[in-house]
Amino acid sequence: MRPERCHWLNYEGEIVIVIGRPCRNVSPSDAGEYIAGYTIGNDYGLHDFRDTDAGSMLRVKGSDTLCPVGPGLVEGWDFRGKGIRTLVNGKVVQDGNTEEMTWDMHYLVADLARTISLYPGDMIFSGTPANSRPVSPGDVVSVEVEGLGVLENTVVAGPDEIRDDVGAQPSQSEEVLSTALGGDWEFRGIRPSSPGLGPRDPRVGPQIVRGLPFYEL
Repeated sequence: MRPERCHWLNYEGEIVIVIGRPCRNVSPSDAGEYIAGYTIGNDYGLHDFRDTDAGSMLRVKGSDTLCPVGPGLVEGWDFRGKGIRTLVNGKVVQDGNTEEMTWDMHYLVADLARTISLYPGDMIFSGTPANSRPVSPGDVVSVEVEGLGVLENTVVAGPDEIRDDVGAQPSQSEEVLSTALGGDWEFRGIRPSSPGLGPRDPRVGPQIVRGLPFYEL
């Protein structure tokens, strides 16, 4: 759901790890024993609030109906060499493979579990391939992962306008536009000056979800 007066709702097709046993301080080689299974997630971002929510990303990632998960839990799935695609109205807009990830699923679990206790039902999102872009009400967004099925939803407009008498308002700042339209380096026509990863790089770190809101790590 895209709230009224908001314009920058971006899709992010991702693989979701679901924890099956209490897990803390485990090695990557043992992490698979703590995974109940895998599913698909669409980690939508409402970037109109990116300026005011910088750091917490609470409304950007935690607004109503964002982050759908499904279609079901698949046990024993081998994540190696699997394709992941996002389609909008039948057109492929993201296309990646798990072999392109810098860190595999077991490594993500072990990394988080160094300082965060994981419990059954916790979900870890893998990060998304490149080319996250905005969608509009009426668009049909599908995320396909080889061996996990298809997660599909139709974007709808929110039933109410966001109140303008309280809190920060939706923004169309340069930061918002640069993120929604593909990252600073694409929007401004330059590459990042820092040695770190550029915006929308498919190697972004994982996220852990315990209901809503979820916390981006």
